[in-house]
Amino acid sequence: MHNKYHYSMHQTITLDYKLVQKFKAIYKYLLGINPLAPYHLPFKFISSRNKMNLTPIINALAAATLALSSALSYATIVEFQTSHGNIQVNLYDESTPNTVTNFLTYVNENDYIDTVIHRVEPNFVVQGGGFTFNGDFPLDAIATRPAVINEPKWSNVKGTIAMAKVANSPNSATNQWFFNLSDNSTNLDVQNQGFTVFGQVIDEGMEVLSEIENVPLCSNVPIENYSVEQCANGDIPAYEDFVTIYNIVIIDSNANTDANLDKVPNTLVNVPTTPDTDSGGGGGSMFWLTMLAIFISSARLFRS
Repeated sequence: MHNKYHYSMHQTITLDYKLVQKFKAIYKYLLGINPLAPYHLPFKFISSRNKMNLTPIINALAAATLALSSALSYATIVEFQTSHGNIQVNLYDESTPNTVTNFLTYVNENDYIDTVIHRVEPNFVVQGGGFTFNGDFPLDAIATRPAVINEPKWSNVKGTIAMAKVANSPNSATNQWFFNLSDNSTNLDVQNQGFTVFGQVIDEGMEVLSEIENVPLCSNVPIENYSVEQCANGDIPAYEDFVTIYNIVIIDSNANTDANLDKVPNTLVNVPTTPDTDSGGGGGSMFWLTMLAIFISSARLFRS
């Protein structure tokens, strides 16, 4: 999949994400870091690696890799392709660059493909990004990368997307995110030093989230065609009964697409708050509470 990336010099290029990986691999090869690089250079060039001055080439590749990697972090409109419809989100790449870059890393590495929405709190949040269903319980946690620094610049108002975190750990966000279904600013703007809002839903995305919000729940996990009795018994649902994120794709990569959005500043983040004491979980069967306890330690959750 190709996307257009715009530079400050008004140059426009067509970029394949894999090209960045090729630049990185060749760059490491020239430095002697990765002698078995998967992107092979011509044999004649490889055999002469130690006989020629490669400094200009290495410098050029380093600059190109940095430029291309930076361009990737400015893809600002993404589409969540779900089992209940598509949700478009305009990312705040200019004002929360670390969080957007972190999120897009998971997107570009296809980590969100076939993940499930694992938490719904009606009139509060829809949360995902952390787990997949592979036919049995517990849900499988997807691998995480190093946590990103907190950037609580914008308010957790209705229609925004923010990063989930471990309680009492402000800089612990990794792969999980949540949509605010209502104005949660008085709580989430201050709790855990504020939750980083890094984008907002556009177009008809809130209608899709409303559908997801109304899916029947089994201990906060939305599952279609799944009765209270099945939940209590711990029956295994079908794959198609989960609310699934089929993929998250970049649909507009202009770096300034959030310029005209009505963003609400977080003005409460410096207000003192008490430590988090309990998790945001609803009721449900003992089976599901036990099941959730098995994998919850690896999850990135926020407190409600």
